[in-house]
Amino acid sequence: MFYEYRRYTLKPGQRDTWVQLMHGEILPYQIARGMQVVASFTDDTDPDAYIWIRRFDSEAQREALYAATYDTDTWRDLLARHGHLLAAEPQVTRLTPTPHSPQL
Repeated sequence: MFYEYRRYTLKPGQRDTWVQLMHGEILPYQIARGMQVVASFTDDTDPDAYIWIRRFDSEAQREALYAATYDTDTWRDLLARHGHLLAAEPQVTRLTPTPHSPQL
């Protein structure tokens, strides 16, 4: 099992719009495709940052879920309509829990 820590830098003043988009469209879409979303955050020290975490049981599961989620017209449409809110490519960090981490 591992996690993805995903940090997005948004254009100035767009975070509230992005949070609404994530909770109204993107997260429901990804969850419906099988993604396991653990948490969603804003950064108290960076007004243009949004962070979320996903969990995967294996690399094979991640690959299958990526294909089911991102290789679709629905995803391409979401990016075409809302990609302009991002100031940069998302930073994605893969995290492997240590033995003392709680299993979420």
